[in-house]
Amino acid sequence: MTTLLSTHDIARIVAAYGLPTVLRRMAARIEADFRRWGEFDKTPRVASHSADGVIELMPIADARDYSFKYVNGHPKNTAAGLPTVMAFGVLADVATGMPVLLSELTLTTAIRTAATSAMAARALARPGSRTMALIGNGAQSEFQALAFHHLLGISEIRAFDLDPAATAKLQLHLRDVPGLRVVAASSTAEAVHGADIVTTVTADKRNATIITPDMVQPGMHFNAVGGDCPGKTELHPGVLSAARVFVEYEPQSRIEGDLQQMPADFAVTELWRVLQGQAPGRQADSDVTVFDSVGFALEDFSALSLLRDCARELGLGRPVDLIPTLADPKDLFSQLGTGHAQARAA
Repeated sequence: MTTLLSTHDIARIVAAYGLPTVLRRMAARIEADFRRWGEFDKTPRVASHSADGVIELMPIADARDYSFKYVNGHPKNTAAGLPTVMAFGVLADVATGMPVLLSELTLTTAIRTAATSAMAARALARPGSRTMALIGNGAQSEFQALAFHHLLGISEIRAFDLDPAATAKLQLHLRDVPGLRVVAASSTAEAVHGADIVTTVTADKRNATIITPDMVQPGMHFNAVGGDCPGKTELHPGVLSAARVFVEYEPQSRIEGDLQQMPADFAVTELWRVLQGQAPGRQADSDVTVFDSVGFALEDFSALSLLRDCARELGLGRPVDLIPTLADPKDLFSQLGTGHAQARAA
């Protein structure tokens, strides 16, 4: 049987452990998997683009487990009452191909994206960073804010969104978090000025220049999350030119990230090399660093593996007969029951 985890199950996992603990466990699992980068069979995600958005499949495997995620990105969905991002995923046994877990990944993607951002910032941002500008205050914003607060010690969020209601929502949700202050800014420039870390997580599917070179100050770390498909960017090319740029998986990032604006020979470093000690991360307090985060299948592999473990610990999930149980593995037709008699009659 395959274990099915619903959105309710994910909420129960968070309720049981607390979101800070889930974020820490998620970041630790992702970092551990990045550190064994060479063990994975990797490929850029497969994308189907339309005028309104994108639908993607994200596969990856190691010697034991295979996973994929189905995920979309449709910025106009909120007008129809739908999330911009919706996702589900599968974790399967490599030895048999049997799917062992089928899980929602809409909530989980928000958690794993925030955990990845904070994990990367630990390696790339200035030690002691305490202020973060958060540009784009939609569905991902609370998760980003809490990940940076609990995993890096960020104590002040300077929030800006073109929709003031989104910023108000963010402030409402985080109003009772001890040690975290959320300040509404009147513009991107106001939010960014003097910040240690700048996180951009906007949804518009267009080549935007949300961050321009005049906003960049020595020592800043940019966590660019929203530029995640062809034709969708957030950073002016001049910001990248003035920074040391880090990515998840270069073949994918050159197509989908803010990196798509740069020449093919523009130098970047894959994050796993920093985590393994093969390449330097931040080298000086004055360095400007950019994590051009587009989301990579390895992070979903880590997330699904963690969900499997949490579900087992808590006794969550519902067994579903996604694959037929056969008395004789060579006799699939008998699973039709009375249907095979009807087939003969026809």
